[in-house]
Amino acid sequence: MRLTRIAAFYAFTILIVTAGAIWLALRVTPLQTVSAAGQTAQVGATLPNASFRGPGELDLFGEVMATRPQFTGPIRPKLVLEHITIDPQVVQVLRSQGPQKVELTLSQQLAVGWKRYFLWETLIAAGFAAIPLIAVAAVRKKPAVWKMLAGGLAVVCAVNVGGIAATAYGTPKILRSVRTLDDLVGADPITEPPPVGKPQPGVQAVVIGDSTAAGWGLPWGPNATDLDKACGRSPDAYASDLAAANNWNVLNLACGSATILNGLLGPEVLYDGQIAPPQFPQAEAASQAKLIVVSVGADDLEWSVMTRLCAATAVCNDKVSAAYFGQLLGSFTRNYYELLSHLVRLPGHPAVLVNEYYSPFGSSIGCLRQYGMTPAKEKVLLSRLAQLNTVLAQGAGLFGFGVADPQFTGHELCTTDPYVQGPGDPAPLHPNAAGELAIALADEQALPMLSPAPVPLPSPSNTSQPALG
Repeated sequence: MRLTRIAAFYAFTILIVTAGAIWLALRVTPLQTVSAAGQTAQVGATLPNASFRGPGELDLFGEVMATRPQFTGPIRPKLVLEHITIDPQVVQVLRSQGPQKVELTLSQQLAVGWKRYFLWETLIAAGFAAIPLIAVAAVRKKPAVWKMLAGGLAVVCAVNVGGIAATAYGTPKILRSVRTLDDLVGADPITEPPPVGKPQPGVQAVVIGDSTAAGWGLPWGPNATDLDKACGRSPDAYASDLAAANNWNVLNLACGSATILNGLLGPEVLYDGQIAPPQFPQAEAASQAKLIVVSVGADDLEWSVMTRLCAATAVCNDKVSAAYFGQLLGSFTRNYYELLSHLVRLPGHPAVLVNEYYSPFGSSIGCLRQYGMTPAKEKVLLSRLAQLNTVLAQGAGLFGFGVADPQFTGHELCTTDPYVQGPGDPAPLHPNAAGELAIALADEQALPMLSPAPVPLPSPSNTSQPALG
């Protein structure tokens, strides 16, 4: 009877120690960092859940959400997206191995991170268990400390490893099926492209993007539709210049305030209540187009609002605004990567040209001083604009797309012949007609370097090509 009570005491003690050690280990074991395809994530586990099956947890730039896949077992994956970047190393890997190879690497890394996490969690649980086991054995003096420690640790490791193997055996397989982090959470309903629209057989080039490509603030054409007016589409936009220079039928789908999610991949709610359909599916309908020109990013980063706030406040480089810009840039990078993935899968494989943003400010900003702009503020804004252009250029390079860098040097604000609309114009900081022409010139210079290079179509009545300008 006495031996039974002693055995029960030690069994109960080991059981309590095991449960407590595993619970503590799940709370303190550091998440394991994995990287692939320019995406850096941390992999760990949630605390035990009462249900036997359910979603994991994903912390996406501070927003915690449930994962799309369902996992078996009370302990499920916890993933944190640290940042997304598109750097030269990723570009080199993608060019040498291809996107599918890199996506496979990401899925493998998530599974490896999960296994590595539980290796560390098991060791940490054993460490937590060792202290009370040694204390109990030392106080009771029987059994020997090493016997108590060895037996207890064996139970802790067996329960921990066996429990995970029995209840979460399918988790590594599910993680290996994840090609991108979007597979973990699904797509926002607004980003789901609707069925391809009405075919556009006579289109040679398509422009998608924001107000810069739309020609915001410039005159509307004589036959402008209500949607054209709400989007700010003008015949003075660079799409018309490209059409004239190459004898192309250019479809300009750009719309003011368009972002990647709300405008290009998803519908955009306009200021007058109209709904602009997603631009990408319409571009996809132009199946014979040999060129897609992309101008996007400023509205994703709320550039117009940020510029006005910068002018109105004492400084622009405070930690709060810098952190906010960094968050916006990280989200844009992720969405931009998704857009490029869609573009590279277009059936007709058209050439893609990404436009960087021009610098609206020059060496002299005297005309802007009355609005609160200073050289120090200008420096901050240009630094952030350079960061956006770096993301645009590196992303395009990653997928083998072209990049155009419009130069407004000598024609910035406060010069005698600006390419930019001023504070008193309908759309401050946006290109005027001359600025749109300068963007078209930059695109023309980039066309020969595209792969595949679009071939200009001769005019039925005149085989010569009109020059820009």
